[in-house]
Parts: sequence; structure tokens; C-alpha cells
Amino acid sequence: MRDVLYLEQIEQAETLLKPQRIEVLRQLAEPHTCTEVAAALNQTPQRVHYHVRRLVEAGLVSQVATHKVRGVQEGVYQASARAYWLSPRLVGRLGGRRERDELSLGYLLDLMEEVQADIAALDRDAPELPSIGVSGEIRIRPELRPEFLAELRATLQDLFTRYGGAEGDAFKLAVALYPKGET
Repeated sequence: MRDVLYLEQIEQAETLLKPQRIEVLRQLAEPHTCTEVAAALNQTPQRVHYHVRRLVEAGLVSQVATHKVRGVQEGVYQASARAYWLSPRLVGRLGGRRERDELSLGYLLDLMEEVQADIAALDRDAPELPSIGVSGEIRIRPELRPEFLAELRATLQDLFTRYGGAEGDAFKLAVALYPKGET
């Protein structure tokens, strides 16, 4: 089972985005038969089997074994991934891209879409991918925002200058700073 399955085909998204199928997928985080899933969801095995068939056709579920029950072969199924990630390209862009304003929310969304596409293209079957994720919360008074942004830009430019040579493995660095919603 993969950690994440990146969905770029509209048919996969249409198959996934049905409440009953999401419940079936949750049950199939561990291998189960349609009968077992039906019992857990208080549905008929036939109804669950219908949804499982659609999920298998879309590549979201795989048959991992079979059991013989009362002389009949019953499939054992498991979700293909722990999480499913929908490509923003499935919706498409409404209107054209605007001028690249680094301080706009649109620019941040474009950057996140680019990062998402880059991550999806990685070989996730590799035993270990050298990567790092850093996240934290900072607080900046409004009058200090320009100074903070200038310092952040200078620090990043220094890193790009020192490590931006032609030798070694290439990595992409993306920094996002956005207002944190109230929790």
C-alpha cells in the first residue's frame, strides 16, 4: 500500500468522490472481504461489491487475496493508498494567470500547485527520498512585515548563492508564508 496516490484522471476523481465509496475505502485500509465491509457499514454485500468493483476499475483498490467461503471464492481487497491526493488540474484554472505578485494569495496557490505536481512526479517507490519539511508559526507585527520579508529574502538569496552551484543533487526550495486562521 502506498502512502499517497496522486489522482490526475477525472474518472478516478469521479469514482472516489462518492460518500459510500469513501466509507468503503476507509474500511479497506486493512484487507477485508466485501462481506466484512458490508457488515461494518450495515449494507448488503452486493452493494459493497458494486462499489469495490468501481474502485478496483479506477485503480483505487486492489484484490490482495481470495478466501473460499462455503465453496465460493470471495475476494479480499485493500485500498491502494493511505491517502488520495487530487490534482488541481482536475478542476482547471478559471481565467488566466495573473501577473506574478509574490505577495498575493493567487501566487501562493500557484506555488503550492507547482510543489504538489513536483512531489507527485517523484518516484515514491524509492526506499528513501532525501527531503525535508519544516513548519512553524511566527508572529510579526504589521509594522515589521517589510523588514521581516526583506530579511527572509536576503537569507534565502544567500542560501541560493552558496548552494546554487552546478554540482550535486538538485533540490527545489519553496517557502510559503500566509496568515494562520483562528483556531
